[in-house]
Amino acid sequence: MAFPIRICSVCSEEFELKPDKPGFANRCPACSIEDTGDAATKTPRQDRDNAELNAARRTAMRDLLYRKDS
Repeated sequence: MAFPIRICSVCSEEFELKPDKPGFANRCPACSIEDTGDAATKTPRQDRDNAELNAARRTAMRDLLYRKDS
């Protein structure tokens, strides 16, 4: 059984989409590996900043969804 041939959305090269391929289905293995390296290099400062941004987003969504129109 042949694997489907896909075109990478990042580098536009053809690749075979095999089962259990890491990363996204529309990216070749080389581009998927490059993308996964960013998560390991996060600093605690970036995590805290993201947590603060997420808290602000939650507050804004709650205010928009549950505000009382009088």
